[in-house]
Amino acid sequence: MRAGALDRVIDIQRSTESVNGLGQVVTGWSTIATMRAQKVEASTAEFMRAFGASTETAIVFRIRFLDGVTLADRVSYEGAAFNLIEVKEIGRRKGLELRCTRIGP
Repeated sequence: MRAGALDRVIDIQRSTESVNGLGQVVTGWSTIATMRAQKVEASTAEFMRAFGASTETAIVFRIRFLDGVTLADRVSYEGAAFNLIEVKEIGRRKGLELRCTRIGP
């Protein structure tokens, strides 16, 4: 993986739970890694769903290998949050390919 291709910055975030001042459990997201990434592909695909047609933004990032990334994590890129739908290892721990879909509008 060439360093020059890693021209984007993404945050990999993990869900966390904490207790607020009222004793309630609050769920949030904390950044576990800020990484350089290559944006491989971005597209808007139309899917037919039970409630009608909707659009979903799909994006693929390639990053250097980071151990422990799971589908429970998410990616933050340019102020938008993306759910991980697939994490593929590139080579033998050389890198990861993160396939994501955008959360919300």
